[in-house]
Amino acid sequence: MSSRRAQNMQGVAGEGVLIAAGGRAILLQLANPAIGHGVADHSHFADKPLDRLNGTLSYVYATVFGDADLAASMASRVNHAHVPVHSTGTAPEYNAFTPELQLWVAATLYESATDLHGRLYGPLDDETADAVYREYSRLGTSLQVPPELWPANRSAFRRYWNEQLALLTTDAATRAVAHDLLHSRTAPLWYRAALPLARLMTAGLLPAHVRLLFDLPWSARRQRRFDRVLGGIRLIYPRLPRRLRHWPKNHYLRALHASVPAPVV
Repeated sequence: MSSRRAQNMQGVAGEGVLIAAGGRAILLQLANPAIGHGVADHSHFADKPLDRLNGTLSYVYATVFGDADLAASMASRVNHAHVPVHSTGTAPEYNAFTPELQLWVAATLYESATDLHGRLYGPLDDETADAVYREYSRLGTSLQVPPELWPANRSAFRRYWNEQLALLTTDAATRAVAHDLLHSRTAPLWYRAALPLARLMTAGLLPAHVRLLFDLPWSARRQRRFDRVLGGIRLIYPRLPRRLRHWPKNHYLRALHASVPAPVV
């Protein structure tokens, strides 16, 4: 594979460095008022951030790289976890099975992954980018997003994305969730040690107005630090052996295969 080109979604999604865009995706999800309030009311992922990370990565890797049985098993797990997550009599109303909200979650995963991939490897050619986009739709359509709800092409997605960005907002509750996530006091020591870098990457990768919505501090000095870190990753990471770059994906797939019972024949 060329350093500037991936052949399909697997060539993008398999890169472990894309985990660094996870904070960006989560904050974009929280800035959707319905999702943000649903998470604030029903989720404990700020107390157990690794649970959310493990769940998201397990679902992505199972859907992209797993066989049909593994992908179906993981989709069933996600659906089961979503059953109690709903609100009634509050505004905005939230239900984890709402297709439009699941579309936004899948959209943040696609856009965050491809945004960081492009920053590190450069833009994909149009044919490859179109193929990656079509394949990423599975992150939504494997759950409750009807295929026709996923924007028809990348141009349609960009229109949808820009429209949704303009609607994002936060309040004290959703900002508190984001703050607790980025300043966790309950996560393992190694996770907490990585949080200063995670905060820098998350803030730097977010659109500027979303950064402001979460009151994330930013300055010319922070921008220079972010640029230096990103430049260092761009210089070193693509030169690492593939087995290292894809280690997180392979690790999760091994764990998932071990946790799924063998089919009865």
